Amino acid sequence: MFSRVPLRSRLQRGAAAVEFALVTGLVCVLLLAGVEVGRLLWTWNAAVDATRHGARLAVVCDRDDDAVIRAVLARVSGVRAAQVRVTWLDASGQDSGCTVADCAAVRVELSGVVHEAFLPVPALQSLAMPSFATTLRREAMRSADNAACS
Repeated sequence: MFSRVPLRSRLQRGAAAVEFALVTGLVCVLLLAGVEVGRLLWTWNAAVDATRHGARLAVVCDRDDDAVIRAVLARVSGVRAAQVRVTWLDASGQDSGCTVADCAAVRVELSGVVHEAFLPVPALQSLAMPSFATTLRREAMRSADNAACS
């Protein structure tokens, strides 16, 4: 009739299940947070890469070529053309309406990028990122027969 298991052991039954549940919940939260940080860094890198690629195209394409904006939009999802700004700069670094002949550099800027998190934490649902910009000096602006610009 009496159990041969000591009283102390009987009071510890189920403790491993409770500990497992607590640790598993914490590990899952940390795993999902790590995945979300990875997605955030991927979005950040994509925005930086988009401005770099856009600036490389801008120095070889015509001044008002839409290929630059299309290239930036192709590299970052959820971005509109209004968020991309291409600026041609004179020798002093100012946007003074320089012509192709006297422009010294080009800047491609991407602003308003928002990272949408999939974690159900209201404070982290939408993270606004800073503006990304790349400036390249003029080397061969308006290259003839450049297939990348079409």
